[in-house]
Amino acid sequence: MAGKVVHFEIPIDDNDRATGFYEETFGWTLQRWGPVEYWLTEGGQGEGIEGALIKRSDESPSPVFYIDVDDIEITLATIEATGGRRITEPMPIPTVGWSAFFEDTEGNRVGLFQSDPTVPMPAGEMPG
Repeated sequence: MAGKVVHFEIPIDDNDRATGFYEETFGWTLQRWGPVEYWLTEGGQGEGIEGALIKRSDESPSPVFYIDVDDIEITLATIEATGGRRITEPMPIPTVGWSAFFEDTEGNRVGLFQSDPTVPMPAGEMPG
């Protein structure tokens, strides 16, 4: 369903401290995914969206959420036409889809996600 919040990312500074905190406090199971410092939540209790802990950087200074869209390019064009600003071009997530970031009219950084399992895996790499 387009328009639904489908994912979140929380920036962290200390991998062990942060994963321990979220595992012990909320019962999350965190699994490192891919070659970057990125820990996905796996099968939490109850309903809700899944998310991840990500290494804090200049590009990821604060928590962000992702909104599901049917067509990421059309959505980015609409964002620009309605007063928002494109921060990144669509980025491939192999075997998962596409993501991009925009800034809304209030200065908030928000993510977009378009599902597309046909996005190819780079040569020589294995998923998660």
